[in-house]
Amino acid sequence: MVGSRFRYSRWDGTQKGFELDAFDVLGELTDDLLYHGDPMAALRRLMQEGFEDRNGERVQGLREMLEQLRRERQERLENHNLGGVYDEINEALNDVVDTEMQGLDDRQALADMQLADPDTAAADRRNAELARDTTAAKQMELGMLPDDLANKVRSLQNYEFESAEARQQFEELVDKLRQELIQQQFQQMSGAMEDISPEDLARMKDMMSELNKMLEQRSEGIHPDDEAANFQEFMEKFGDFFPGDPQTLDELLEQMAAQMAAMQAMLNSMTPEQRQQLMDLSNQLMEDMDLNFEMNRLGQNLQQMFPDAGWQQSYNFDGFDPLGLAEASQMMQEMGQLDRLEQFLRQATSPQQLAEVDLEQVRRLMGDDAAASMERVAELAKMLEESGLIQNKEGRLELTPRGLRRLGQQALGDLFSKMDPNSLGGHDIDRSGIGHERAFDTKAYEFGDPFNLDIGKTVRNAIQRAGGGTPVQLTPDDFEIERTERQVRSSTVLMLDLSLSMPMRDNFLPAKKVAMALYSLISSQFPRDYLGIVSFSEVAKELKPADLPEVSWDFVYGTNMHHAFKLSQQMLARETGTKQIIMITDGEPTAHLLPGGQPFFSYPPARETVELTLAEVMRCTRAGITINTFMLDPDAGLRGFVERLTELNKGRAFFTTPQNLGDYVLVDFIEHKRKLLTGRGRG
Repeated sequence: MVGSRFRYSRWDGTQKGFELDAFDVLGELTDDLLYHGDPMAALRRLMQEGFEDRNGERVQGLREMLEQLRRERQERLENHNLGGVYDEINEALNDVVDTEMQGLDDRQALADMQLADPDTAAADRRNAELARDTTAAKQMELGMLPDDLANKVRSLQNYEFESAEARQQFEELVDKLRQELIQQQFQQMSGAMEDISPEDLARMKDMMSELNKMLEQRSEGIHPDDEAANFQEFMEKFGDFFPGDPQTLDELLEQMAAQMAAMQAMLNSMTPEQRQQLMDLSNQLMEDMDLNFEMNRLGQNLQQMFPDAGWQQSYNFDGFDPLGLAEASQMMQEMGQLDRLEQFLRQATSPQQLAEVDLEQVRRLMGDDAAASMERVAELAKMLEESGLIQNKEGRLELTPRGLRRLGQQALGDLFSKMDPNSLGGHDIDRSGIGHERAFDTKAYEFGDPFNLDIGKTVRNAIQRAGGGTPVQLTPDDFEIERTERQVRSSTVLMLDLSLSMPMRDNFLPAKKVAMALYSLISSQFPRDYLGIVSFSEVAKELKPADLPEVSWDFVYGTNMHHAFKLSQQMLARETGTKQIIMITDGEPTAHLLPGGQPFFSYPPARETVELTLAEVMRCTRAGITINTFMLDPDAGLRGFVERLTELNKGRAFFTTPQNLGDYVLVDFIEHKRKLLTGRGRG
């Protein structure tokens, strides 16, 4: 932007910003993705639990939001009561009566003064006596007014006021009550109802009549082809009643149903006496021009169309703060919104659904923090998808290859964060390598070296030797070649126990995290190496790295090392370099393959199972395959078996726990590479 100025300062860790990105989200999902392998399920759990961003700011999950909704609802119920609806109207009517009584008292006092004056003319005396009698009758009439609101209003409507001030006060009160009752039924009409006139009421009756006609057509299954045009015509005639500017008939009806249901909930929440008095008052005030009939008709139609809008809902307000009619109506609107928001959140199954929530309403009901959290949670899946970490395939979220690599890096980072940062590094050796990795250094060519000629330095040597000019004459002494790092290829198969005991003993997640970390380590640091993965339970299966996130345990009994060693040996037979098997298990072999290929299971382990498994170990040993075993259980049977295995194979065995499994496996793998890769060559 032209003219804009920006100021920058050094990042010191205290400034806010960079709150959340897709990699952060994936980091929060790592354990869930590794355990269950389902991005949508992992997002759903993150949505439920919430998390902290990189600044330590809390992003609320749905559980916290639902608890806040419960508190918001409880606070309203404990602080307010609905008795004020009745009391407010009754008090206003009493004020009218008091004003009239004061006028009558003043008139009676004037009549008494005239009658007490002996000089009062006969005609004036007769008028004073008539005024005194009339005043006494009116005072008696006011003193006998009914207690219930509707009959009190009816009596005052039929009463001839002596006080012009009281008459005006009463007329304004009636207009206000009628306006408030209409507003409570149709809150969105408040903009049009500031000054009710007979013409307004007539148009409102016509509006509701047309609306009822459209609703009844729908209930009869009649959907005119020009329904949208009919609605547009309706809005042109009556749009001033709806400042919210609904765009469709459905949107308008849904709003009106929510508002009328809120009014009904207020009635349901009152005592029977309060409810009856308010209903009678409403009927009394709305009887003009059949307006009450059309309102009741509309309410019945909306109940049929929206049966779940909360028409039967009631609330137990037991606080001390009385609510007037307008305040009670607003409170009912909020209670209904809290209920609907709670229902929506309880039914939400994915973050994307939260994008449908009215954030302004959430901000008004629950505050800025809740609204901000809901907005950020709603963007989780979109953020991952736009960053290329997940993709939507036929409605199902899946990790992309990029997401798979990042998940492996995350698992690797989690494990390395607990390890010595110097565990992984290069070491110099004293001879030139034959691999493909450039060392960004050169040496004079010697017979037998790979002819990786550095053209620039070779030409420079020739110019330094012979001087400038063209063409440049090269001799063998000018040749300079690029050094390369020594590359020794190794091939590894990770044998991963997926028998039922792994999740039962909480060993599954650490083992799977090691598999992902090892995949990430080899693919990023040793790209020429081979990593194969074999899972085993009742039988063994070859896994591809892309399958790892979705791999879960098998709901069967059996630890078939026999089949796993056989399959691993077949996979390594196709590879070159040094060969090893890394086995992670928490149990001794309890299954083997029969000659026909069917699995055989026995616990305690059958002698045949153990012998066949050790026979496969011997075949691996003869093929030059080293077997390193990581045990996750101190069971004596497993220890005894692994001791025999290592005696035959000369590999190593480690007893580990779920907490330090990653340390053992990765450090051992790196140490193995260090023995093979002794550093950079010198000519």
